[in-house]
Amino acid sequence: MRKPFIAGNWKMYCTKPEATKLASGLAASIGSLEEIDVALCPPYTALETVHNVIAGTRLRLGAQDLAWEKEGAFTGEVSALMLIDVGCEFVIIGHSERRQFFGETDQSVNRKLKAAISGGLDPIMCVGETLPERESGSTLDVIRRQLDGGLTGIACEKLTIAYEPVWAIGTGRVATPEQAQDVHAFIRGWLNHAYGPAAGGIRIQYGGSVKPDNVAGLMVQPDIDGALVGGASLKIESFSDIVRGSTKRK
Repeated sequence: MRKPFIAGNWKMYCTKPEATKLASGLAASIGSLEEIDVALCPPYTALETVHNVIAGTRLRLGAQDLAWEKEGAFTGEVSALMLIDVGCEFVIIGHSERRQFFGETDQSVNRKLKAAISGGLDPIMCVGETLPERESGSTLDVIRRQLDGGLTGIACEKLTIAYEPVWAIGTGRVATPEQAQDVHAFIRGWLNHAYGPAAGGIRIQYGGSVKPDNVAGLMVQPDIDGALVGGASLKIESFSDIVRGSTKRK
């Protein structure tokens, strides 16, 4: 049985005082839960602040991106070593907003995955289709391409996959549990083919307008192991309810 894993992606929100308040509230609410893994992914400027707040709890720290190089003349970039230095254990890679607004490709995702793993971070690799791609019936072709390109030469031991249909991110729309499970099952099959028995330990999260009132229906699906939560992760009560709701599995 794979242990549920919920990650909160705070995106470009929270100054350090705001991050302190949010992290403190979450630490008090869900910081001692043992039956689930929870990571908080604040912006770079609040990473160390959040790390200090959640020290001594079961909450873990993640970043929202990283550079594919270890160091060098790469203005504006942050390396795996720097993220480790402020207490990160996880890093999100290939989020649809990075692909959409910053030109990330399956090839750049692959380079970042290699940098994360070699640097000691556990990556959460995002895949997902746009609304036109879903409506044209090409969802699985898109997912296959992203997995093929992103995971070339990648070991699976530290890997999490997050399926995030782009049309459901921040829109209030959410894939039905059955729609999400169909894609998760496809991803599981791809992983089984690529990695063999070791793929059984890879967790696959769902991301896309996850809320307290829909998370339980998602989490009872056999191949949904958690959630990558956006807007709802910025509120103590809603994120706490999502985390608690995610422990109710078949």
